[in-house]
Amino acid sequence: MSESERVRLIRERLGQALTLERLEVEDESHLHAGHAGARAGGGHYRVLVVSPDFAGHGRLQRHRLVYDAIGDAMRADTIHALSIRALTPDEAAGDDA
Repeated sequence: MSESERVRLIRERLGQALTLERLEVEDESHLHAGHAGARAGGGHYRVLVVSPDFAGHGRLQRHRLVYDAIGDAMRADTIHALSIRALTPDEAAGDDA
């Protein structure tokens, strides 16, 4: 799977599982060249997810929602590492995310 296909997969899965007000997906795989996960073919990504679905949830619960949405793509050969910033719309507006 190519890097652009992985980014598209992340976008699709998060869009299907969550009500998105904003989604940014950054491919940071190039920063991890030679890393064990990179050698296995998995990518490294950073996401900013702004969703009202996070209201009332703590950080761990929000991350679980994101990981659950991505599901089986969280394998070393697809997505090796995922850095998550998960905010409600109100938090994003006050944070200038």
